[in-house]
Amino acid sequence: MKIAVDAMGGDYAPGVCIEGAAQALYDFPDIELVIVGHEKKLAYYLERYGIARHSRISVVHAETVVEMREPSTTSIRGKKDSSITVCAKLLKEGKVDAMASPGHTGAIVAATKVLVRTLPGVDRAALITSLPNINGRFLQIDAGANTDCTPLNLVQFALMAEVFASCLMNIESPRIGLLSVGGEAGKGNDLTKETYKILSQMPINFVGNVEGNTIFEGAADILVSDGFSGNVLLKTSEGLAKLLIHWLKEVLSRNPVRVTGAILAKNAFKELKMYGDASEFGGAPLLGLNGICIIGHGSSNPKAVRNAIRVAAECHNLKLNEKIVQRLQECQPFLQQLK
Repeated sequence: MKIAVDAMGGDYAPGVCIEGAAQALYDFPDIELVIVGHEKKLAYYLERYGIARHSRISVVHAETVVEMREPSTTSIRGKKDSSITVCAKLLKEGKVDAMASPGHTGAIVAATKVLVRTLPGVDRAALITSLPNINGRFLQIDAGANTDCTPLNLVQFALMAEVFASCLMNIESPRIGLLSVGGEAGKGNDLTKETYKILSQMPINFVGNVEGNTIFEGAADILVSDGFSGNVLLKTSEGLAKLLIHWLKEVLSRNPVRVTGAILAKNAFKELKMYGDASEFGGAPLLGLNGICIIGHGSSNPKAVRNAIRVAAECHNLKLNEKIVQRLQECQPFLQQLK
């Protein structure tokens, strides 16, 4: 199995990407990696981490990089030789089985949408991510790939997430909730009201609307939303987590007694941090593409890159896309009514 790694993506590229790739080569002996990026800039790090001449690694040159501040369409218009675009081309041409990148999310979505296309029966690909709750974790889809959606889009997102939860998280009959402003069926905007009606009639474990104040109480295994609302939820959660850590450090450092207590509870704080450690999950799969694509956070560390490669391999080995197509075909009578 070959996986393309965008080594130029993210805030700390290419160092963390190469280090993460080196970890993956050591941990996953059945994976071959295609490192995509500027050859001269990669050379130092490939040598540093001892994989310059590794038998399961190859390098594909990409002249440019899509910077985080640039428009999403840069990957398909202004910088067709960027590392993101080159990865997408390799995936399109079948030269790799999957791709992973901690780069510009919008640029990755744009490049894969144009070059790789979507699976049969899928109108739009959607980002699925994992967030913590009181029961462990839940899945959120869409996390930002589609700011404007139709009820059909959201229904397809729900079905794709259902397959993902079943295959990769071993959740049998996952509970699917719809993000809204009220628990009742009539609450929400036109999009959520119409989507509610459809999901409630489908052969899925639909638990209804989920309000913002119950999201982290384990109300659902899968939370479905449009990409705008989903991304606001995701970024707000990240910001709130940072704020809580700031407050915790502030109150624990106010006097020597609290400082001593914090030192004694050091291991407990480490364990607490693991609950929200995004690097454990590597990145967000872009479900619905005619190929496997994992998008990591811009601040990904080597562990996150390593795990993004792991998730890409798992999606490929479990034949995730084939199962998504199969599930959509099973629900075609319901979906046909929305066309």
